[in-house]
Amino acid sequence: METPVEESESKVVEEEVGRVLEQAKELQESASSLISRTNNDEQSLRQRALSLDSSIRRLRSLIDSLLSRKLLDHKFADKLEEDLQRARCILADGDAAAFLPTKPQGRFLKMFLGPINVRATQKDVQLKVKEEYNSYRDKTALLFLLFPSTLLCLRSWVWDGCLPAFPVQLYQAWLLFLYMGLAMRENILRANGSDIRPWWIYHHYCAMIMALVSLTWEIKGQPNCAQKQRGVQLFLQWAIMQGVAMLLQNRYQRQRLYTRIALGKAKRMDVVWGETAGVDGQLWLLCPILFLMQIFEAYVGLQLLKTALVGVVPEWQVIFCGMLLVFMAVGNFINTVKTLMVKSRFKAKMKRTKSRPELQ
Repeated sequence: METPVEESESKVVEEEVGRVLEQAKELQESASSLISRTNNDEQSLRQRALSLDSSIRRLRSLIDSLLSRKLLDHKFADKLEEDLQRARCILADGDAAAFLPTKPQGRFLKMFLGPINVRATQKDVQLKVKEEYNSYRDKTALLFLLFPSTLLCLRSWVWDGCLPAFPVQLYQAWLLFLYMGLAMRENILRANGSDIRPWWIYHHYCAMIMALVSLTWEIKGQPNCAQKQRGVQLFLQWAIMQGVAMLLQNRYQRQRLYTRIALGKAKRMDVVWGETAGVDGQLWLLCPILFLMQIFEAYVGLQLLKTALVGVVPEWQVIFCGMLLVFMAVGNFINTVKTLMVKSRFKAKMKRTKSRPELQ
């Protein structure tokens, strides 16, 4: 039988449990009400963002139509286009971007991550993703330069001109990891609104496939090691050039991108493209290196094909990697030329805009 003291303590505990239960119910109701209001507000903002995005597209089409019918002055049209571009950057680069339709994540992300949403709703989180991508590029550019340089130096000084299979395969495994990491990050950036050209992502897919295939490629040794490993040696030399080009891109082009963001010409989530042109003084330094690298990439591919076809290393991996290198070189060249043409049109447009006040 309970004493009066024990009975009193039981009632106190019962009252506290009841109070906690009521508080939990009230909190649930408040949270549900807040979520409902937030969903309604989000829906309203989403409709406004979609309407504004549609208006920008409609006005651009209208300006193009008026220009084609010569009903609008070119200089005035350039000013209108510039203002519309700034409006588009404000919409796509601010907090309102979270209410715009998201880009499809693509099969690559779904294959590795499943059907999860990788789009960040907060702009500061998106910018952290971009900064992590830039940091990853900086680190891998140095490794891209040092890894093949070390292998070639050891080949000459330690290995008597004949590369062992394991270090080369270790390098190829690292390449697979590198390009997979780049492709993963670039797909996530695109899902968060970054303007990355599809070709550079496809280029990394091709490089992943080539690294995977090359892992099954038997590295031939003596006798006649120099002739058998000619393709491997050329590929390592091309990789050194690629590392130099990546360092130049990371240093010069990012400065230009920050300037374009400050002028409202680009979004904060945009990143340096695979072979984008830099500013005028840097253009003469970077472009010859890029074109030389692409020509050398095609040459390495053709040498691999020649090695396989003449019977020195008659393996399907050699033929496949050679064809893939030539394909990537041609794709890089075409997209670099397209980028330069876009830059040329942009510069001509800016000159017309600057000359307008002088004429007035």
